[in-house]
Amino acid sequence: MQFQHPELLYALLLLLIPIIIHLFQLRRFKKVAFTNVKFLKALEMQTRKSSQLKKWLVLLTRMGLLACIVLAFAQPFTNNINNFKTVQETVIYLDNSFSMEAKGSNGSLLNTAITELINTIPEDQVISLFTNDKTFTNTSLKAIKNELIDINFSTQQLPYNAAILNAERMFSNQTDTSKNLVIISDFQQQNDPFKIENLNDININLVQLKPQESSNVSIDSVAIDKTNLDNHELQVFMSRQGKAYIEIAVALYNFNDLVAKTAINFEDNNSVSFTIPANQKFNGKLQIEDDYLSFDNNFYFNINSNKTIKVLAVNQTDDAFLYKLYNGEDFDFKSFQLDNLNYNLIADQNLIVLNELPNIPNNLISSLKSFRDNGGHLVVIPSENADVIQYNNLLNNLNAPTYTDKFEIDKRISNINFSHPLLEGVFDKTVDNFQYPKVNSYFKKVSNTNAILSYEDNSAFLSVVNNVYVFSAALNDGQSNFKQSPLIVPIFYNMAVQSLQLPQLYYNIGNTNIIDIDVSIGGDDIITLKNAESSVIPLQQVFNNKVQITTNEFPETSGIVDVLLKENLLGHLSYNYNRSESQLNYQDVQNTVGANYFNNVVNAINSVKSAGEINGLWKWFVIFALCFLLIEMLILKFFK
Repeated sequence: MQFQHPELLYALLLLLIPIIIHLFQLRRFKKVAFTNVKFLKALEMQTRKSSQLKKWLVLLTRMGLLACIVLAFAQPFTNNINNFKTVQETVIYLDNSFSMEAKGSNGSLLNTAITELINTIPEDQVISLFTNDKTFTNTSLKAIKNELIDINFSTQQLPYNAAILNAERMFSNQTDTSKNLVIISDFQQQNDPFKIENLNDININLVQLKPQESSNVSIDSVAIDKTNLDNHELQVFMSRQGKAYIEIAVALYNFNDLVAKTAINFEDNNSVSFTIPANQKFNGKLQIEDDYLSFDNNFYFNINSNKTIKVLAVNQTDDAFLYKLYNGEDFDFKSFQLDNLNYNLIADQNLIVLNELPNIPNNLISSLKSFRDNGGHLVVIPSENADVIQYNNLLNNLNAPTYTDKFEIDKRISNINFSHPLLEGVFDKTVDNFQYPKVNSYFKKVSNTNAILSYEDNSAFLSVVNNVYVFSAALNDGQSNFKQSPLIVPIFYNMAVQSLQLPQLYYNIGNTNIIDIDVSIGGDDIITLKNAESSVIPLQQVFNNKVQITTNEFPETSGIVDVLLKENLLGHLSYNYNRSESQLNYQDVQNTVGANYFNNVVNAINSVKSAGEINGLWKWFVIFALCFLLIEMLILKFFK
């Protein structure tokens, strides 16, 4: 039992008053004449005993009366909270990610949670509620009921630690409040397991909603597998979980027209292929129909008209290896000796390779700086007889690492930065039995940061800074065998490909996507993105020969987006929902330390309400006080 006003208990000292009165009460006596002394003695004894008993009974009832009155004013109570808090704060996190579309006993897990919240929480109770994309602070269920009903599935998925941090910020800083956090989710497996840290002053309640059946069929990704002059072979990768269909039909559409239809049998493989025409625009949509999650039943992709990457080589040595690398239809390759270079071509390129120039003229340095500042990419391969002063003049202008001394010594290129974006997808795993290339001489750099390839002593052979790739050694056959290494093809190919971020087959919604639009525009022109629901102006940076746009929050729904310059259609971009929500694997949070576990919303909310309820006992003490008063009156009236 606890007291809301414990300071009033000092009033119990008033119990001394009836004790003092009863123990030291002075009475007035009268003289009465009696004829029989013997009778007088017997009367005195009988009166003394009955008077003492009555006196003690009255004393006890008065003390009980006074004690009950004092206790009633102190407002005693009992509750389930260790320390009495005058205010209860409740914050609810409602997971509305796509995995909550899985079916429970009463529909989707999300709709079940919303219905139980509406039916359980009192309409006037002050709460804070947030989802993956909406926040309602210090409001009531009555105020947000319609918005709660309209909550839809979100492309965003909050990491559990981020959800807890958001909830912490929504609580007040007051220390005299009881803070309750209710987390409603299916607790799908994420990269980091769910755990609770440093939340001692918050009561955590976990509500794990589980589907009746963890089954699903999903279209996961697509890729162009083979290409010839006439056709592309489109490979479609799919996955199946639980008791989902063994065989399911897959339809391919182009501009909403059905192009082909086939079936996949998961007992045989997890992919199907389609043949589509090459060298023409293709706005594709793949579609399946299942009874499970619906967000991953459609997959969008598009093939725009071919754009070539412009590569310019400035040589003072043999450039045959560059011809071999950039001789495909994806590239527009031009090569010049330094003396014959047309400087007007520089600004229009995507990638420029300085191929072992002994010296670099100042006018070329100025042109290359302007080229790089306008989004161009540059590759610097030094000559074995390079003029270090001129090279460093160029590198200083480009804020790239400069050269120091030249060393005439053999060095193996033995360290590969497998995680560098330039080598992304090149290796399936880390390689340790590689036939490492070597150089016969090299220039040492002042900095080895951002190294892609390094020597045995970790000094950089190839590094990149600010879109400038700098080699530390010549690549001709007399100085290095790097041209014979299998590394040269992915290195130089990816240098060119990354110099112009052409639109991919598709992008994932919610990711930061950087896309180069191969167009030259005026100073007042802007590129817009438009789908069926809305039109936006993306973040964009204008260069001489391209516009680089960045998308993140747009679009919110999967589909194909038009890329427009004023009213002119430049191309299309395809966006799909992230497929991580398709994997219906769940964490076991039942035994999470520091949290209460529930399998439905009703029990969790009722637990929070009962924990905050105060069982007031003051009425009982008022009743006891009246009872003591009644007993005293009866004693005084009937006890002679």
